[in-house]
Amino acid sequence: MNPRTVVKPVAFAALLILISLSGLSVHAQTTSDEKPDSKANEINLDTQMYLIVGTNQQVEDPRLPASLDSVVKQLRATLPFKNYRLAATLINRVQNESRFELSWIGGPLANSSQSMPTTPSFSQFKVRSVKLVTNSEGQQIVQMNGFNFGARIPIQTGAAVASTAVTPVFNYENTGLATDISMREGEPVIVGTLNVGPSGDAIILVVSVKRTPR
Repeated sequence: MNPRTVVKPVAFAALLILISLSGLSVHAQTTSDEKPDSKANEINLDTQMYLIVGTNQQVEDPRLPASLDSVVKQLRATLPFKNYRLAATLINRVQNESRFELSWIGGPLANSSQSMPTTPSFSQFKVRSVKLVTNSEGQQIVQMNGFNFGARIPIQTGAAVASTAVTPVFNYENTGLATDISMREGEPVIVGTLNVGPSGDAIILVVSVKRTPR
């Protein structure tokens, strides 16, 4: 047998194995480079949502936090309400790229004359994902995906007479807003407004997000 006829197939097979191993090595390196940075999940974010009521009625305390001065200026320039009052401030801490959900009894119109202990409002605030990202200009911005605020509010629709007593009749109406938004870190922004009931009042949602100090 001619020994050269045996060496050539063996050398060719070895070359194929070398090429195959080289390809696997390059693929593994690419996968490693595309792995997300785990340090991003070590960041905590403080979120603040302000529930502001716009109304044409007199309010007991029209003062709003100084941090909302730019928001109030924008509201007075664009909405026709005479007065604004702060109904609630919701403060939450969430891990970067995580979600949160909050539900409570009571709503932004809790001070309304239509609100009674037997007919409370029910509110819910949730966000599917809160994430710090860098925009095309190199600035840090916050993305809130799946932003959702909803409330079930009692609206008086009539009255029931029993003997000499007159009892108001309420129906619950759903109101809410769902969207995806982005904002500069630490800068309050108006997410949206919700008209509520026959009074003509409106709920105004304002959100601000910033990194938690270490």
